[in-house]
Amino acid sequence: MAEECTHDCSTCSANCSSRNQAPTFEKTNSLSRVKKTVAVISGKGGVGKSLVSCMLATELSRRDLKVAVMDADITGPSVPQAFGLKGLCEAAPLGGIMPKQTTTGMEVISVNLLLEDIKSPVIWRGPVIAGMVKQFWTDVVWGDVDVMVIDCPPGTGDVPLTVFQTIPVDGIIIVTTPQDLVSMIVSKAVNMAKMMNVPIIGIVENMSYVECPDCHKKIDIFGKSKTEDVAKEFGIPVIAKLPINPELAYQCDKGVIEAFEGDYMANAADMVEAQPEREGK
Repeated sequence: MAEECTHDCSTCSANCSSRNQAPTFEKTNSLSRVKKTVAVISGKGGVGKSLVSCMLATELSRRDLKVAVMDADITGPSVPQAFGLKGLCEAAPLGGIMPKQTTTGMEVISVNLLLEDIKSPVIWRGPVIAGMVKQFWTDVVWGDVDVMVIDCPPGTGDVPLTVFQTIPVDGIIIVTTPQDLVSMIVSKAVNMAKMMNVPIIGIVENMSYVECPDCHKKIDIFGKSKTEDVAKEFGIPVIAKLPINPELAYQCDKGVIEAFEGDYMANAADMVEAQPEREGK
């Protein structure tokens, strides 16, 4: 690895061990079996990755699937807030950590469920953060899970690299927004996925439009979306477009995201269900 490594594989041409080593997938503990894993990623922050993760998990749970959510954003966790989860996770009777359960029965793990004070910053170096994510996979007693949604931190650094090299991810969903930055956001995520040989399920465009509450006209407040053009360039489908919806923001703030109405993520959930499980698990 280069001495001045930025841990951003999408902008680096170095032929280092981090890029070339074959994945050595970690096993979950003997009390857990996760059938399918889907990682939600983005090339930059602030695009609504955690919102998409929580909405996707909720939509899948409504289909009578056993769903788990791993909040892999160690330094900026927000999944517990969206589901209204508080307090510390408990130790499992036979060792390991028990995840928290949402009101509808989804299982969740996050660093905020392991801290006495959730306002305390997590000031850890990359390898320690990556090790924590690995422990979320190996040490948490998940039980039998149909689909695990992994909410990755933004960018293409240590944590996404750890997820792709140690967890058998069956596919990723890329989250972006309609602005001109979309090409850069998607390109970084696509290039990393290709380098790590991880299948891409599709793109979710967040903040896609605003719907007038009176006439229900859709207004493109960021101008004409570039997402369809970029998706066509990479041969990836756009599987959902989410509006700017004050009600969704309110539900996240109040911890009741499971109560959201609408079928914004229905097609994305269809694609996740149809995604084949990865070989070599």
